Amino acid sequence: MARKQSSTKKMIQQRLYFLLETVLIFLGLFITSIVLIALSFLESYDVIYGITFYLVRAVTVIIAVTLFMYVSNFALGRKRRDLIIERDMSPSRNFLGLFGIKRSNFKYQLLYGILILFLVFIPIDFLGYFFVPELLEYSAEVLTFNISNSYFFEPYLIFLGSVIIIQFSVAFYEESLTRGFLANRGSDYVSKMSAVIISSFYFGMGHFAYIFSPASPRVPTIFPFIWLIQAFFVGVVLSMTVLRRRWIFPAIFAHGMNNIISAHAIWNYLQGNDFMVLGLFLYLPLMVIGVVLLLLEFPLIKESLSIGTKDLKLYFKNDAEINEQTDSKIIRIMLDFLFGFLIFVMGFVF
Repeated sequence: MARKQSSTKKMIQQRLYFLLETVLIFLGLFITSIVLIALSFLESYDVIYGITFYLVRAVTVIIAVTLFMYVSNFALGRKRRDLIIERDMSPSRNFLGLFGIKRSNFKYQLLYGILILFLVFIPIDFLGYFFVPELLEYSAEVLTFNISNSYFFEPYLIFLGSVIIIQFSVAFYEESLTRGFLANRGSDYVSKMSAVIISSFYFGMGHFAYIFSPASPRVPTIFPFIWLIQAFFVGVVLSMTVLRRRWIFPAIFAHGMNNIISAHAIWNYLQGNDFMVLGLFLYLPLMVIGVVLLLLEFPLIKESLSIGTKDLKLYFKNDAEINEQTDSKIIRIMLDFLFGFLIFVMGFVF
């Protein structure tokens, strides 16, 4: 649908209504997550508590987003009618549609997930640990401080079973909220690339928030900033993939598998192994697999890179469709980062 000329006022209104809908979703998450309080009796059973906590949280995100998107559509529909770029009579159904997997496309969804894992997630983690080895120590410090992550101190078989369930639950929760709601629903209010930036900056700030962990004062403050940059970049790739392909499974798969690999690095570190051992026996074989995949799937990767690069370039150019001027472009970009930050603040409060 062709977009009409958009003034600065309209840009702000579009983002404000999206922000208001996001508040309702976060309120829904808060209400449905009250059930997590009932799990407090399990806190003495550290590993069981962690598994149950993350599993229940993954379920609540689907319930909250689906239900409260319906409430939002009913409550705000008429007022925001002129601000929606892409009209969708059922945003809840649109959200749930991202999770669809058919026999005909499963192998392609899996392929995308594998490529994102080996060509985006793993190289970013490897390079971070290689150039800043202290990042591994930082990860161990802040992640093991939480009782729900006590499985890091368990024997390997217990750790392995726990990490698979927990990290796929974490990936499901974060991808459902960040890509499934923020990027997907945001693209109904603003351009797709603006939705990508807003959701990705929120995702990056969510990782930066570890600076407030009680464990953070013991390590350099630069590490949360590194996590912010890494998460923002990953967020851009995942958001663009989800919005283009209308599949969320590749993002959940790649995110979950990478979390499991990273957790193995942390577990081994806690066993007394340094990064050289991890790099040789864990990351080096994974990087080799990534190079092989790059060669085998180069045409697909080249096409995806071409489309993504084109979209990014267009985002930083004046929008000819609405006769956008340079000052309006700068305001648009600043608003995207500002609202990504505001959404993070609200999520942090809730």
